[in-house]
Amino acid sequence: MLLKQEIEGLKLVEPLPLTGHPAVVYLRSLSAKSQITMRGALNMIARLLTNGECDHLSLNWAKLTYQHTAAVQAALLETCAPATAATRMCALKRTLKECKRLGLINGDQYAAAVDLPAIRVPETLPGRALEVSEIEALMAVCEQDTSKQGVRDLALISILRGCGLRRDKVAKLRLEDLEVETGTLRVLKAKGGKNRLVYLSDEAMVYVNRWLQVRGPQPGPLLCPIRKGGRIEYRCMSGQNVYLIVEKRVQEAGLEKLTPQDFRRTFCSDLFDAGVDPVMVQQLVGHASLQTTAKYDRRKEALKRQAIKNLKFKS
Repeated sequence: MLLKQEIEGLKLVEPLPLTGHPAVVYLRSLSAKSQITMRGALNMIARLLTNGECDHLSLNWAKLTYQHTAAVQAALLETCAPATAATRMCALKRTLKECKRLGLINGDQYAAAVDLPAIRVPETLPGRALEVSEIEALMAVCEQDTSKQGVRDLALISILRGCGLRRDKVAKLRLEDLEVETGTLRVLKAKGGKNRLVYLSDEAMVYVNRWLQVRGPQPGPLLCPIRKGGRIEYRCMSGQNVYLIVEKRVQEAGLEKLTPQDFRRTFCSDLFDAGVDPVMVQQLVGHASLQTTAKYDRRKEALKRQAIKNLKFKS
């Protein structure tokens, strides 16, 4: 992308202290999960600008100008999906903002570097809503597995289906967060830093109670890793563990690819189909914005399809 002498000009001459490094300061402001994503984005951009010679620590972010940021955005749009490009450009712009805050560039330099056209991201949400038959198939393969993993995975899918929680929140649930008598789950530090309550149906609690009988009363995570010999480890799983468990059960059931997020999409869609008030749906899934929740409403498309079906070509 750049000439050799230009690349040399973008390299840090001396390492910056971590408290004054714009990329480090930016990444530390994020959650642990977001840090992984955005660190990868910054490393990718640094390599792109320097033909693989720099990473997020060795690139001198304060040297970037509009020439650089515009070239990066153009390259990302050629090679990435719009949503991915937008995420990576967000990491770049936020790092440049830290450059300004740390006094490494002035306001005019910052404004010029980030003066880029907005990336238009399609509003269609990734993933899909699940059919009842698919959920039944997933639960069936778990029930056929007579090991402890089968019982745990049945409870996991029941929680994903019944609460619409994000996978990382499911992984962090603790035994003390569950009120068995009412099926109430307390979700701590949900998105936006707020605690909230979600509720499991009586049917979902049947499967969760089966797991509790296997798990035992020991305090700790609600859903736990299980060793091959059947020994339960009372420590938290990760969101990636949840993803892999679902992926395994999907393959066993012979279904099309689906992810834990698809349960969340299905949860919202089914509530809308049942006529639940949008504000209530927003509260149940923990969205900060009602606009985000509305994207899950598939009723409008169903009405459009019905309207087309009613068109007549002959009297």
